[in-house]
Amino acid sequence: MHAIGIIPARYASTRLPGKPLVDLGGKSMIQRVVEQARRSGLSRVVVATDDERIRRHVEGFGGEALLTDPNHPSGTDRVRDAYEQLGVSADCIINIQGDEPFIHPAQIDALVQLFQRPDPPQLATLVKPVLSAEELFSPHLPKVVLDAAGYALYFSRHPLPYQRQQPSEQWLTHHRYLRHIGLYAYRPDVLTEITQLPPSPLELAESLEQLRWLENGYRILTAETELETIGIDTPEDVQKALRHLGTRD
Repeated sequence: MHAIGIIPARYASTRLPGKPLVDLGGKSMIQRVVEQARRSGLSRVVVATDDERIRRHVEGFGGEALLTDPNHPSGTDRVRDAYEQLGVSADCIINIQGDEPFIHPAQIDALVQLFQRPDPPQLATLVKPVLSAEELFSPHLPKVVLDAAGYALYFSRHPLPYQRQQPSEQWLTHHRYLRHIGLYAYRPDVLTEITQLPPSPLELAESLEQLRWLENGYRILTAETELETIGIDTPEDVQKALRHLGTRD
């Protein structure tokens, strides 16, 4: 199994400019992501960036980085660009979010294992049980509903399913909800195909790129994780990450 991990890392960020280079306890965020990814079973880990400062920084700590087109509309497009530049063949490509410095190697390996099946999926991603009402009703934590085989039926920023017979404060008691963890895996041919699709109505409504793939007939297999990660989008998230580092130490 030849699995390549590609980490899209864009310099510009509305809420946290220069986000990949933010210092987290003596290491940059992107360095922590790379180090976590390298602890998994991936054959290779590459940072795909639009900025020379990030490329130099990654190479400075011994990582591998490629410059990609700064005009890419999504991280998925940046991942495809980097994969094409590598000029190698892989069984699957893992898109690892560049703002997840505490991603668990086991979460990456769970997706790679799906591609070791006799019938490997077109696409794969992670889901996690919802544990609180705050998670359930947060529009920043997309929810997902699955079919009996573990394939995604729909993703939404709204809790799904809607329980008509129960008050909302009791929804967690009467149904096992799942939320989406934004780690993706693709077959190389499928990655090329999905980056040629135009934005879809459901994607535009929910602002969730994976709905474009579902609307066009692609199937997304899921693996479940119990492990929590901390994504970083704002200065407040940086402080949360520093507190997390303090508790680990």
